Amino acid sequence: MADIKEIIAARVAKEMHNGDVVNLGIGLPTMVANFLPKDVHIILQSENGIMGMGSASEKGRENIDVVNAGAQYVTVNAGAMFFDSATSFGIIRGGHVDATILGALEVDEHGNLANWIIPGKMVPGMGGAMDLVVGAKKVIVAMRHTQKGAHKILKKCRLPYTAIGVVNMIITEMAVMEITKDGLLLTELHHDYTLEQVQEATEAKLIIHPDLKSF
Repeated sequence: MADIKEIIAARVAKEMHNGDVVNLGIGLPTMVANFLPKDVHIILQSENGIMGMGSASEKGRENIDVVNAGAQYVTVNAGAMFFDSATSFGIIRGGHVDATILGALEVDEHGNLANWIIPGKMVPGMGGAMDLVVGAKKVIVAMRHTQKGAHKILKKCRLPYTAIGVVNMIITEMAVMEITKDGLLLTELHHDYTLEQVQEATEAKLIIHPDLKSF
């Protein structure tokens, strides 16, 4: 099997459309830009104040004044803009971000998201996640299906919520699932896994799409 993160990022990339304004979360989601179809050009937004962000900087060619929200050195594309946090979050809260892609500690069948804290562990804060998942038109969770075998896709989140009822889609190395009013709809299955394996790795009961596809 190919690298798990690459499998997930490549499948997420298929959800992007030409001209979309997209916010990529820290970690795995940043890889999505590497798998975009050649005819799809998205505009990357970083909540620390960049519109038109490019790829990560080459080692030795970093501009110390240009970093993304995760403090990683990045490039910017021609026509990029820089602005303050108030403007950046005005864009996010104003509904101008077409999609946000981020990881999660837990997601449940109701589209509730927990991705910022494990009680008892020190963290710097929730960052812009709460604003992004409420303000973006589409929220895609991109993550490993389980954490060392433990369920991450649940009937109900156990960790403190980031936001309620905001997730539209979950993409893992095993499957693609959509949040519906009836529950978790399984639309695609990775060809290396069986339906039984995916259900075993998922606490929530899966609703099987009548036209279940392979990816």
